[in-house]
Order: sequence, then structure tokens, then C-alpha cells
Amino acid sequence: MGNSYAGQLKTARFEEVLHNSIEASLRSSSLVPRPVFSQLYLEAEQQLSALEGGSRADNEEEEEEGEGGLEQNCPPNPYRMHPPPEGCCTTDGFCQAGKDLRLVSISSEPIDVPAGFLLVGAKSPSLPDHLLVCAVDKRFLPDDDGHNALLGFSGNCVGCGKKGFCYFTEFSSHMNLKVTTQPKKQKHLKYYLIRNAQGALTKGPLICWKGSEFRSRQASASACSSSLFPPPESSGLPPPFPSEPGPGSTASILPGTPQAGPASDHASLTAAVGPAVFNGKDSPKHQPLVKHSLSAVPRPSALGILSNSGPPKKRHKGWSPESPSAADGGYPQGGGNRAKYESTGVTCMPQVGLVGPASVTFPVVASGEPVSVPDNLLKICKAKPVIFKGHGHFPYLCGNLNDVVVSPLLYTCYQNSQSISRAYGQYGASTIQPISEEMQLLLTVYYLVQLAADQVPLMEDLEQIFLRSWRESHLTEIRQHQQAPPQPVPPAPGAAVAPVTSAQLPWLAGLAASSCNDSVHVIECTYSLAEGLSEMFRLLLEGKLAKTNYVVIICACRSAAIDSCIAVTGKYQARILSESLLTPAEYQKEVNYELVTGKVDSLGAFFSTLCPEGDIDILLDKFHQENQGQISSSLTASSVTKSASLDVGGTPVCTSYHLEPHRIRPFQLAVAQKLLSHVCSIADSSTQNLDLGSFEKVDFLICIPPSEVTYQQTLFHVWHSGVLLELGLEKEHMTKQRVEQYVLKLDAQAQTKFTSFLQNSFQNPHTLFVLIHDHAHWDLVSSTVHDLYSQSDPSVGLVDRLLNCKEVKEAPNIVMLHVTSFPYALQTQHTLISPYNEIHWPASYSNGADLYPENKKYFGLSEFIESTLSGHSLPLLRYDSSFEAMVTALGKRFPRLHSAVIRTFVLVQHYTAAMMAVSGLSQMKNYTSVETLEITQNLINSPKRCPCGHGLMVLLRVPCSPLAAVAYERLAHVRARLALEEHFEIILGSPSSGITIGKHFLKQLKTWQKIDDAEWRPQTYLELEGLPCILIFSGMDPHGESLPRSLRYCDLRLINSSCLVRTALEQELGLAAYFVSSEAPLEKGARSEALESDAEKLSSTDNEDEEVVTEGSASEKRSPVRRERCRSRDSASSSLSSKASSSARCGGSPAQAQPAGPSQGDRARSPQPCGPAEEGRAPGERQWLRAGRGPPSVISGRGPGPAPQPDPGLKSGQWSIQASVPSSSSSGSSSSSATPAAGPLVLQAAQCSVTEARRRPPVVFLPKLVHDMVTSADGSGLPKAASLLPSHLVMWASSFRPLLSKTMTSTEQSLYYRQWTVPRPSHMDYGSRAEGRVDGFHPRRLLLSGPPQIGKTGAYLQFLSILSRMLIRLTEVDVYDEEEININLGEEADWHYLQLSDSWPDLELFKKLPFDYIIHDPKYEDASLICSHHQSIKSEDRGTRRKPEDLYVRRQTARMRLSKFAAYNTYHHCEQCHQYMGFHPRYQLYESTLHAFAFSYSMLGEEIQLHFIIPKSKEHHFVFSQPGGQLESMRLPLVTDKSHEYIKSPTFTPTTGRHEHGLFNLYHAMDGASHLHVLVVKEYEMAIYKKYWPNHIMLVLPSIFNSAGVGAAHFLIKELSYHNLELERNRQEELGIKPQDIWPFIVISDDSCVMWNVVDVDCGGERSRELSWSERNVSLKHIMQHIEASPDITHYALIGMRKWSGKTGSREVREPFSRCHVHDFIVLNVDLTQNVQYNQNRFLCDDVDFNLRVHSAGLLLCRFNRFSVMKKQIAVGGHRSFHITSKVSDSPVAVVPAQYICAPDSKHTFLAAPAQLLLEKFLQHHSHRFFPLSLKNHGHPVLSVDCYLNLGSQISVCYVSSRPHSLNVSCSDFLFSGLLLYLCDSFVGAGFLKKFHFLKGATLCVICQDRSSLRQTVVRLELEDEWQFRLRDEFQTANAKEDRPLFFLTGRHI
Repeated sequence: MGNSYAGQLKTARFEEVLHNSIEASLRSSSLVPRPVFSQLYLEAEQQLSALEGGSRADNEEEEEEGEGGLEQNCPPNPYRMHPPPEGCCTTDGFCQAGKDLRLVSISSEPIDVPAGFLLVGAKSPSLPDHLLVCAVDKRFLPDDDGHNALLGFSGNCVGCGKKGFCYFTEFSSHMNLKVTTQPKKQKHLKYYLIRNAQGALTKGPLICWKGSEFRSRQASASACSSSLFPPPESSGLPPPFPSEPGPGSTASILPGTPQAGPASDHASLTAAVGPAVFNGKDSPKHQPLVKHSLSAVPRPSALGILSNSGPPKKRHKGWSPESPSAADGGYPQGGGNRAKYESTGVTCMPQVGLVGPASVTFPVVASGEPVSVPDNLLKICKAKPVIFKGHGHFPYLCGNLNDVVVSPLLYTCYQNSQSISRAYGQYGASTIQPISEEMQLLLTVYYLVQLAADQVPLMEDLEQIFLRSWRESHLTEIRQHQQAPPQPVPPAPGAAVAPVTSAQLPWLAGLAASSCNDSVHVIECTYSLAEGLSEMFRLLLEGKLAKTNYVVIICACRSAAIDSCIAVTGKYQARILSESLLTPAEYQKEVNYELVTGKVDSLGAFFSTLCPEGDIDILLDKFHQENQGQISSSLTASSVTKSASLDVGGTPVCTSYHLEPHRIRPFQLAVAQKLLSHVCSIADSSTQNLDLGSFEKVDFLICIPPSEVTYQQTLFHVWHSGVLLELGLEKEHMTKQRVEQYVLKLDAQAQTKFTSFLQNSFQNPHTLFVLIHDHAHWDLVSSTVHDLYSQSDPSVGLVDRLLNCKEVKEAPNIVMLHVTSFPYALQTQHTLISPYNEIHWPASYSNGADLYPENKKYFGLSEFIESTLSGHSLPLLRYDSSFEAMVTALGKRFPRLHSAVIRTFVLVQHYTAAMMAVSGLSQMKNYTSVETLEITQNLINSPKRCPCGHGLMVLLRVPCSPLAAVAYERLAHVRARLALEEHFEIILGSPSSGITIGKHFLKQLKTWQKIDDAEWRPQTYLELEGLPCILIFSGMDPHGESLPRSLRYCDLRLINSSCLVRTALEQELGLAAYFVSSEAPLEKGARSEALESDAEKLSSTDNEDEEVVTEGSASEKRSPVRRERCRSRDSASSSLSSKASSSARCGGSPAQAQPAGPSQGDRARSPQPCGPAEEGRAPGERQWLRAGRGPPSVISGRGPGPAPQPDPGLKSGQWSIQASVPSSSSSGSSSSSATPAAGPLVLQAAQCSVTEARRRPPVVFLPKLVHDMVTSADGSGLPKAASLLPSHLVMWASSFRPLLSKTMTSTEQSLYYRQWTVPRPSHMDYGSRAEGRVDGFHPRRLLLSGPPQIGKTGAYLQFLSILSRMLIRLTEVDVYDEEEININLGEEADWHYLQLSDSWPDLELFKKLPFDYIIHDPKYEDASLICSHHQSIKSEDRGTRRKPEDLYVRRQTARMRLSKFAAYNTYHHCEQCHQYMGFHPRYQLYESTLHAFAFSYSMLGEEIQLHFIIPKSKEHHFVFSQPGGQLESMRLPLVTDKSHEYIKSPTFTPTTGRHEHGLFNLYHAMDGASHLHVLVVKEYEMAIYKKYWPNHIMLVLPSIFNSAGVGAAHFLIKELSYHNLELERNRQEELGIKPQDIWPFIVISDDSCVMWNVVDVDCGGERSRELSWSERNVSLKHIMQHIEASPDITHYALIGMRKWSGKTGSREVREPFSRCHVHDFIVLNVDLTQNVQYNQNRFLCDDVDFNLRVHSAGLLLCRFNRFSVMKKQIAVGGHRSFHITSKVSDSPVAVVPAQYICAPDSKHTFLAAPAQLLLEKFLQHHSHRFFPLSLKNHGHPVLSVDCYLNLGSQISVCYVSSRPHSLNVSCSDFLFSGLLLYLCDSFVGAGFLKKFHFLKGATLCVICQDRSSLRQTVVRLELEDEWQFRLRDEFQTANAKEDRPLFFLTGRHI
């Protein structure tokens, strides 16, 4: 494969270091000089050595196999067929034996197809119209994506029956294909053959070969990531395929990450699903495979097999050159070809080529003589060597291929690191050359040399070494290019120092290896690698490599390039590497095979001999017989006394077992709110992807993995959260069956329930359906994998089939929420989830501050790791060295058994011996480990320390179900023989089944949990709280099951090598995640630093996200529902109740109880319960309860006393176990003595293990490999495990990627994975979008990630609740709901309009009604009363007033559901009004034009210039001089028009500060009718209003009104309308229309009018006092058309309606019409009111002022009492947008109303506010300073001339108009207490004032624009005749001169 970069010069520095290193090693006197290379490249990594975390693997991806490297350099050789043997048949369509193979001939004949084979149709070039039938092993065929076919071939002839063709070349000759090119299976095997209904064989689907090419080609990115030498996994690695690798060379792949996904057992499937990437052992044995009873799973690896007969044939190179390159799939192409073969399976292993013809395609061409693998290799070496192909050609292997494993991983890694990263590609490849082959190999040797004996090499480490080396050598060039614009630079002439040459290489490699005590052995070959391999096999057989772990074979004879390979011969490393190549399915199958075939019997026999007295079972039987009598009697006695102690007291004495009420924790509430805000932001975006306004309710479906326990747990959470009641989905008394409708277990039956969910969503478009995908990292396999292998496990690809179906993606009312602790596989370059839609669990601390104080602290992976760093106590993460040593020793003794089997048997043996030792057989102590003995002692003795028998749970994780069953049977047998059945339970937990426990323990649980139901059984692990038990937890992956707080030990010593991806590893460790009661003083590392360390550095945590370890469980183990036991709950009560016990238990140390103290209270308050609290639960509900009851979780483990003691183990502290004497009395006494007493009651709790458990997290035992990976850090400071490949289903996009950083937040980690990982073809996102296309994100998908067991379920259930509340809230508004005021003030009978049934007012009757001066609108509750001669008002008539500042805050509102006739703000989006609003994807934003409109107005003394902004769509309402010309007028209809299609009156809405919240969308209110609506806005707000309301007409006020009040807007609206009326009359008069026929009305509406109602009254007879009425919501169109149809309407000046009130009584609606004040929504006749103006200066009460003017002008005001308007409470804008502040000071200090006026010329601070506003506000609050006599003196009002100003509620006014002929109240009876003259005009004269009488001492207030007019007014009105003035009685508003203050003069009546 020649390396085009060989021989490139390196930089001087690099060569210098190299030579120095050589010189140093030559001079070194020490035996083991440390190579400089390790300093150069490994230091930063802290010696990569540690096992890094296994394979980052994935990348490695297959590439290996591809034809890769070679194809480019070597032209294909022409192909010649061997001549057929003499005498055989050569007819086309027949085999050489003369049998017919054509499909047409044999379609109906029975054909014997062996298991694992499929019938396929082959095409022969000479018979184009026929298919030839052949039987092919399906492992060598691809899945439907074209991937995962093993390299090689295995087929049978169906004609003559000949079997075992191992080469397609040979097979094609036998079938007489007569090809002209080298035969390839991809080219000739075309179709699957299937039987039709009649049983005849017919042509089926095409065989999809595209992937094969894929595999072989580029993918640089992916390829190298996997681990070099697989991940170190000591625990059981998946066994090499059938137990021995197949004959072909077994190329094994390096450890890739084994797959996590569900692997199916079906062979073919597994291939698809399995990890292809590592193609694990490459060639799992071919034939043998076939023969074994377990047919091998097709591995996506290349299987090559070489038959031993005859010399091997020359192998063809890779897949056909024409195959599409992997790069087409969106992978970057890099230097060498990289084969990228993704397996659909989960992990992709690089394919491995094997030797011999059988092995198909190797990237490296084999040449020369074959190398024979010795027959007894495994027997002698005790392990199968794993051979990694390196550079160049690799020889054929033949012979005993089962005993070696060949892997292309290293080759792939080399190739990948030679591809220049895209990041540097811009600099031009000519400038920056890749690292040379020689340097790669030398660095590899250095890396191997510094690995410790118990470490396993990792590809990721090697990749990082290459990357750093390359960067260092090109630092200068990289920097140059980063500074200068990239441009091609010619390669620099030679560098100063020559690079390493191939001749120097073997010597340098040998030199490097010389320092490692033989652990690395270098073999140099002269001609080819074959001699080196033969030499290695010879040395192995002679035992000369016993201490050697790695053999490096180098052949540097070829001038162009080197050949190399590396063999791993260390027994430990070789076993781990070979086993790590298996997929989970293969691993299970291998273990099953060993169990079924009895291979493990030898292991069992070995163990039984270990006993000091012979067979262990004999010893057990002997013990059983000796103790049977006494044990049973003592047991009975103890159980009797125990139950007595329970019954006598009525309740157990133990106080530590209590229920924790369900509460939502602050964290969960915060996360729920974050989720809600993300959903709102989707709705608020302009994409219209989610119209929240159109939904009325929320429904949901939670999808969970197929685990019965998780299912029950989720049902429990849903039940107790109360979310179903809150969402209105269920009634009070719901059944469990009803709850089951909302949780979907993703199993074979899921399709039906999901289909009904989809139908439901389709039928209910106004319901928002939230589809929650919990534990979302489980089963991300593409549904295409399932489609090809439909006979396979139906659950494969189920998530993709259901959740990614077209209906879900397109439904506008389905939002999908993925919830997981391990989101990495959903964060790839092709993900459907936008990075903006990710929500990460927040960190607990930010800058040292506790953000969400809780009474329980979460203890996750990062805290466990912290505990290993603090030297204060025993770490919580440990490994068992004696166990590991025994496993290693037995691995050598039984090399053919998979390590998982050995580990399981050893562990069961340890538990057996420990149980025996604790039961009194002390001689067995030496046959177990200290760790196992500690676990067993605590398990058996814990119930004795609690009066109720509460004990600990030990979790024993056995991923492989058959092994779990073996462990269960053996432990149960031993327990029975030792008579321990009633001491502790053994439970076998598997995903597919529920929980089974014995009657004795069931009874105990019922007693503890106070359950009376005879049928009750625990259904979740949480319900096992306090039960002493060993839970054997099986299943390849945990599915989110939560464990109780009594969990004390998490024994993960058996987890397998598939854990070597980040998701799988963190998922296993997530089982131990725990909530610890924060009262406990955590051990130093455990708490103080741990919790504070970035919550989850590992998982990236940052403040914003604590992703810690990512959740392991989907189900959230701690859903809100979870209650106590769920460790997540934060219930304050539990912490309170356990406080006393905890402090006692910990020795009563005050420190202990302290932390919980202060925070307890707030804690209890902060969470908002969002589900039914459990306290008040009815007994019937209790059974659902049971699960949640457990104690909260615990913290660190063991120590009892004040100082936490490191190891619970054999210390006597609280556990107080005597190792060999299990007597309960002794342990009881010692425990009590060890615990300081704190009162008798507490003492009991202190002894109970449940209490201890609450305060300490469980202790976790790990395999050493995993322990090292988790606890060692890489260069970034993160645990190595964090830099592993994130999931089996993804691969690295490039080996040139940076490391994750310790400071990354979860968000940054997500972006890292989104940049550097791509999905494999088997991933459901694989085909989702082209790289980089942002629009590929699905708009309604969110991802919630958080650490395992932290409470995600509770958070998303809370989210559903607040989402529902928000939707209801969106359809509701707060409207003012206040009774009318002043309705009891002196009414007389003749006031009433008695025609109760009139629809319209009768003009003549109406004219007779007196005008009601009293203001009844509740918003004017604090306004001055207006007196008339009708009323005699007593001061007590007015109730108590509220404080002015409370006016807004305390106004009463009612929440109302929006009707279909409501007015909306800008947040409303619906299909009907998109066009009305001017927002629509199909329309451009509406174009608008600006038109000036001028008219003169004498009162202002100048011309007024207004501007209209008129959208094109509204131009038809206006008249222009010509199209696009001068605006002339606004069209007005005729009075005589009777059309019901439109509203005649133009509507004007003045508004300020409410561009978003103003209710300007009248589309629904007008019921779609045509209408003219104009927004009246200030000039400075024009742009923002236009942005939000692009399709509305705007009337822009002149800039002089920018600081004016609503009076100015009303004034200009009215004047403009009158001017327009004149223009229209003139225009239409020319058309023959009379002026009086032009419609003279306009509507002036507030911007907060939201709905309109009508009252239907049944009068029951004209005079009847009884009247029944009902109110209903109607459209504004209905009301306007009714009003506009009134007879004689043009005789009314103002028409209005009531303000709605929920307290309206029949009295208010009895009279249909009133002549009184109208407000808020008025219909104004601009013609009649031509001479009555609004006061343009007014801010407040301008409508009251105008009403009084209109009435005094003799015009009619009519209020329709049976119409009402609802006004929405809007907290922004309007009159509240005026803030009065000081002009000088920057600080916005509030200024009180008393400061609004000052003496003229004073030094008073001036205010930044209009003078008129200051005046009105001052008079409202402080008018009593001017009118002291008027205070509460309603019989003597203040006379107010020509204006109404609010003088406050305690002063009454009497309004009079000075205009001639005006209507005024009779004032002859009144003695006024004051006179108010406001800007009076010439109509007010001295004679006019003389008509009124004043009290002695009455006060006068004259207000004018300036001081001179003040004096002129006093003179003109001859005021000094009757009023006395003093100089100090002059004031002004507190304005600067330029702001034109108003001046006052006050005086007293003489």
C-alpha cells in the first residue's frame, strides 16, 4: 500500500529530540531509561498509559478492511479463470456436476437450506435472462443498507449438494459463471429468493451491496477512532466469537466498542446490528462457525477462511473499485483510503481481512508464502494472540486459524492519522505533510513500551499521540497559515534534519524496546512479514515470549515502504482485546454456547475442589444436617419475638422507615420551566411551527424501553404526580388501567397503542400532544435494519419506526421530548434536534452559590470519582484485587472460556464462601475476598440491628441473562443449605419479567408499608426499600430502573467489555447514583469538594448543565412521584423526620444535623407541589404508593460515628460485624456501644441500616480495567472514560479532533459531539440530512438531558402540568370585574327608561330622561363626584377609599376564557387571521405607503400635519388624487346603506407602549366582517408598531404630541374625522349624494377591549318587577351592526355601553338605555359634536370632561345597558407609560405628588414630565391644600367652570359650562366651597361668576399658561372684588421654563 508520504522530512526539533533520546538511552546507566518520546508525547496525557477508556473507538471503524490503501497505487491484474477439471459439465446454467441451477427449472423443487443460509439468485454473464440458485451463508450478505456483510464467502451448491465453498472464485467456477474479470460476490449475487404463497421459489428483493464498497473506502474520519487495542475491559469482554476463531485468519478487530444497541440474536440481524465497527474478531471462524450449534452471528467483520487443502489462492483485493466511496455518505475523505464500513449494527468494527482466499479483502495485500498457525497454539500460550495489521502487505495465514485473531484496527488508525484534517486542509496539502509511516510505527513502539503490565492499549491514545506529534512538527507552518491568508505554498526544500528512514527504523524500535524488560519484543524481517510471524509462532511455542505482551514485526526491505504488524501476546491483553471485538449479541451467544455445551463444567469442578474439606457441596450438606434442628427453632423464636415487638406496640419501633410525601424539588421546577420556555420560543419564532394559541389542552404519551419494572415505575410516577387530573385527562377516581394508556412499553405490542395515539392526535387538532421518549439513548437503530431482516427481533428499529414516522414528524400538534442521561448518540452531525432545543440539567452550584437549595444532595459519577481522590476515607469506587487475580489465573487455565463466564463463576464462588464464613464455617474466609466478605456480613447482619428487620440491598449486576440465572440458582441453593432463607432474599431481576419474592419477605414488606391488600406484590425495585436482599440485575443495558435508598453495595464486577463506550459505561455507573440526605456530614471528598466540583465535570457540566453522568435511567428514577425512596425526592418532611435519627446515628454530632436546619424551612416552601401530595392519600391508593416510600438516598457509606468511617467492612463501627461469628447478640451489643446514645428512641433508628443508607451513597465495585479508566484522567483533566467513543451507533468524524475539556459545559459538550461525531449507517439519524444543513432540524423536537436518577421524570411531568396551565392561561385573560360605583346616590323614579323590551332607544322618550352626572365606572372610584340638583349627597355615602398607589394593583379582575369573538394581541397566530395580520409564509410582508394629510384648525392657530401609513391591502378605504398620488380622504359609507357585510363606522384606537400587548387584531371580534381600523400612534413609536402590525393602518400624531396624553389623541381623531366628513360630503355631493346622508359616526376604542357581551332579558310583562336575564358573548360585529341600525341614530351624539362585571344584577340591565357617562368604547357622532372638543392637554379623565361638555351642549349621550365590553388588564403601556422623574438626578428616584408643584422662581428640582400631567396628578392627590373647606363636604362642592378635573374622591365638584345656551345644573341652592378656573376662555366673564354663591372662607384656584395671563385673568374677571390674594399663594408646576409650566393663583373668599 505504498505510503505516498514516506520519506518526507520532519522539522529540526523533532529529529533533534529523536537523536537526543537515542543518545540518552545509550549513555544511560539505568536499566530502563525512559524514552524521550514518552516525555514528548505522553506527558500531557499523564501517560496515556492508563487505559484510556477504551476505545474511542469507533472510529476505527472499519475501515480497516477496505481496499483501501492499496487500490490507489496498484493497477488491478487481469483475471484468468483456472481451466475446469477434465470431464466436468461446462454448460451454462448447470454446475460442474451437471445439475440444473436455473430458477425456472427448480423453483418448485424442495431445496435443503442449512440453518443460517439463504437462497440467492446469481446472474451469469452468459445467461442474462436466468437466475442461478445458490445457498449462501447470510453472514456474508449485506443488510438493507448495504453494510455488515462479512468479508469472504461461504456457500453450497443446491444442484449437486456440494458444501463448504469458501471462496467465491471457486464457487463461481463450480457454477460455470464464465466471467472475464475476477469474480466478486457483489457483482454476481443479485437477488434474494423467496417462496410465494404457492410455495414456488421466486425472485425477491435486490441484494443491497452498496455498503460493501462503502466499507472499503474512505471514511477517514471514522476509521480510526476505535481503540487501538481494544478497550481495556477486564470485565467480561465479549468472547471471541464462537469460542475459537475461525480458521480464516481471524482478523479481529480491535476493540471497538461493542455495541450497545439491542442486538438481535438472529445471526443475520446481529450483523446488522452488531458493532460493525470493530469488526470484532475478524474472522470468527468460518466453517467452524457454521458447524457450531450457535451459528455465528454474522459479524460485520471480515471472515476469511482458508482451507488447508492446497496452496492458498491469491486473494483479490478489496471490494470492487467502482463501489461508491464512503465519502459519498458525507464522511470527509482523508489521506489513505479508509474503509468505512459501518455496520448497521451498533458498533462498527473495522473489517478485518483474513487470510487466505477466504478472507476477503484486506486493505493490505497479502503476498508471499502463507504462514501456518500452529495447531496447539492456544493450548500452549493460554491465550489467542491478536495480530494487528500495520503498514504494507500482510501475509496469508493458514492452518489453525481459530487460535489467532487478526484485526485491521491499527491499519485503520495509521490511515486515519495520515489524512490531513479538514481543519488544516485549507493550508494546502503540499505544505503540511502527514506523519510518516516510520514515525507512526516508532511512536507506536514507544507507546507500547510505557504501558503497564495490567494496561491494555487504546486506539484513542495512539491517535492522540500521532496528532500531537504531527502538530508539534508542523507548529510553525500552522501558525503561519493561521496568521496569513491561506494560499498554496510550495513545499519547503529539505528540512535541516533528515527524517527517520526505513533502514533506521528496526534499530530505533529495538532501542526503544530495550528498556522495557521484554514486554515489547521487536522482530526484524528481511523479506516479508511472513518470516517474522513464523518466528513469533515459534517463539510462542518454545515459551520464549512468556514475559512479552507485544511483538512488533517490521520488514523494512522494500525501498518504497515498510511492512509491519503488531501482535498482542500478553495473555491478559490478548484476551481482553479479542473479547472486546464481540457485539453484545455475539457475547451472549458465546456464553450461552459455553453453558449449553457443558464447557463450563470443568470450571465448576475446579471450584468444588477448592474447599478445605473436599467438595463444597458436601461441606454444605454436612452443615445443613448438623444445624437443621437448632436453626429452625432459633429462627422461629427470633421471628416470633420480632413480630411480637411489632404487634405489641402496634407499630414498629424503627423510626427510620417513613413515607416521604411527593413534592416537586426546586431543581425539577427549574428544569420544567426551562422546558416550557423552549416550547414557547419555538412558538414565538416566525416559522409558525407551533401555534400554541390554537391548543386548548395537553395530552401525552411516555415511551419507555421494554422493562416491566421501568414500566411499573413510570406508571407509579404518573399516578402520583397528579398530572392526569391536572391536564383534565382523567377524573378523580382513575384506575391503573386508565393510567396505562399514557405509558407505552416499546415492545412487540407497542404498534397498536401508538397507532391509536396518532389517530387521537389527528382527530384532536386543538390538543397539543407531547410525545416523551424516555431513556432516549436506547435503541437508536434505524428501522431499515429491521426491514431487511423482518424475521428478526421485532423490537429492533422500533423507536425509529414509531417515533420518526412521517405522521409524527408532520403533525403540527405533536411535540417530541427526548429524555436521557446519555444524549451523546443524539448529538451528531446529522441529529434532528436543534442545539437550541437542548435543555441540560442545571448544576447545583454557580460561583460557589447554591442555586437551588435542597435537603438532599445528588451523588453522581463525578462525586464518586471525587471520593477516590480524597485521602480522607475509603473511596466509594473500588476494585477487588484478589478477585481480579483469581480471574486472571483462571483465564490462563481455561483459555477457551469467555472471561464473563469465568468472572461470574469466581464471583458466585466468592459469595458462596462468604455466606459460609458468616454462617460459622470460618475456614471458608480464605476462599473469598475481603470485599465480598464485607458485603455478605453487612447483608446478613443488617436486619439484626433493626427492630423491624430492615436491611440492605446488594445489587449484583450480571448483564448476561443465562449467567444471571446460573448465579441465582447457585446462590439460592447455598442460602438454602445454610438456612439463611429468612435472613435475606435473592431476587432475579430481568427486563422482561416482574419481581418475585418469597412469602416471608412479602409479609414483611406489607407490614412495613402498612398494606392490607392480599393481592399486593412489589412491582418496582423502589418497593423493596429496607428489604435485605441480593438483587441479581440482568439485561445487557439497564433500562432506567430506580433502586431503593437501602441500596448499599453496587457490585459491578461482572460488567462486560461492551461498556467501553461512554454511554454504556456511564449507564452502568448510573445505577449507583443516589440522593444523599444533606444532614449527613459527607466525607470530605465526597461532599464538600465533590458536590461543588463542577457538578459533572465528567459529563460536562457547567452551570448550566450538570449533565453529569448522564442519566442512566430513563425513567428517571426519581420522578416526582417517587417519593421518598426515590432518592430523588426532596421532600422536606422526610428530611425533618430523619433529622433526629440521623444526628443520633452519627453520634449526635451537631454538625450533622446542622446543615439541614436552616435550609429545611425554605426547602419545604420552595418546591411547588404539582401533583397530589401524598399525605392525604386514601387507603385505597396506598398500594400505588408503596413504591415510593423509601428513604432518601444516602451519601457515603459507612462510618457510623461522628467521623465517618472509611470502610464498613470489617470495622466494628456501626456495622459492627464480627467476621466469623454471626451471632446477632454480639453484633447488636457492639453496634449499640459504637453509637453514642442520644435517647432511646433515636437509638433504634441509629441502628437501622435504612437510616445509614440514607446518608451515604452506595459503595461501587468495578472491574479493575473500568476502575482505572474512570479514575484516571487524560490530558484534559477529564476521566479517560469521558473521551471514549460516545456510543456504539456513532463514530468519530475525524481522528484530528481535540479532546473534550474539563471546563466544557453540557452545551459545549453537545456542540463538540455535534461537530466530531457522525452516525453509523445503522443509526436512525444516518440518512436524516446532509451535513451542515441547518434546516434539517425538526422544529418540534427537544432533548432533556440530566444525570441518572436525578429526577428527570418528575421534571417532565411537572413540565406537562405547567404547559397545560400555560395553554389554559393563553386562552384566558384577566378582565376587570368591578361593580359599578355610586349607584345608590339619590335616584328618583321618573328617571327610568321604562320600555324594557325596546331594542333601540325611542328618541322622544329618551330626550325626557335626565342626564345622570354621577360617574359609575369603577375605574373612577377615586375621582371627584359630580353634583347635580338631583342628588343630595351625604359624606357617608361614599365608602372607604383605597390608597391611590393601590389603584392599579388592587383592582379586581376575573379570569375569563377567550371566546371565538375576542380581540387579540400580537401573540395570537391562527390560520384564519394570518392574512389579516400580514404575516404569512406565502406572502411578502405587506408594503405600506406613507401619506401626509394636513388640515387647519383655528383653535391651535396653525395647520395640523398628520401622516397615514396605509398598507397596499387597505388602500381601497381611501381616496387618492390618482393611484399612488396625494391622499384626499377616507371613504365613508351612507346612512342609508343596509349591508350586513361590513361595519360602517371607522374604528380608531389610540395606543402607546402596547405594540405587543394591545388588542388590535379584530378579525375574530368582527367575525371576519370588513371594517376599517386605524391605530393612532405617537411618532416615536411608529416604527415598532409598524413592525408588529404591518397590515394595519396607522395614524401618526405630529411630533409635538410625543409627550401628550390621551386627550390629544382623542382631540385629533375627532377633528380629523370631522374634517374628513366635510371632504367626503363635498366629494360625494358631486355624485348627487346629500351631505346629511354621509355616515357621521366613528368608534373610539381603548386598546384593551377584549370581548363584548349582550344580555338577553325576559321581561315577563312590561310592568313586572320580575325579570330573568342571561348574558352571552357576541361579536363586535353583532353589536356595531345593532347600534348602527338604530332608528334616528344621527340624533345621538355619543353612544356607549356598560363595562362588564361579573357582579351585575338585574337592576343594572333592567333599563335597556341610560343617559349618562360613556367610557372605553364609544360611538361618536362627529357631525353633531362639531363644536365640542376634547381637551388636547388632558391625561386623565378626559372622557368624563368630554361627556360633560357634550351634555351641556344639549346633545344626547346614550348608553346601551344590555351591551357590555370586557376590558383586559394589561400591565404595560397606556397611562402607566408616563413616569415622573427628576430632571437633574440620574437616579430614578420616585417623586411624590406633593413635589409636583412649587413656588415660582424657587430652587425646587424640576421634573421631566408635562406640566398638565403634574397638575392633574397633584390635584388628584393634594387638592385639599387648595380647597380645605371642600374636604368631605359633599353638600358644598367646588364649582368647576368649563372643565372637569379630578380633585380626589373626598371633594365633590359641580360642573358648569360658560357657553351660551348650555344646559347646566341649577346652582341656586348651592353654596360652593371653592372655585376652580382652569385655562378659562373669553366665555367666562365677571358677570357669569357673580351668579354663584360661596361659603365664607371658600377658596379659589386660577390656573393659567403663564404668569402674565394669570394676572390678566384676575383683572378681567374682577376677582379681587370678592377674593383675597397673597403673594405667597402663587404656585407653578415643577417644570423648567422650556417645558412651559402652568401657574396657579389661590385666594380666599372675603
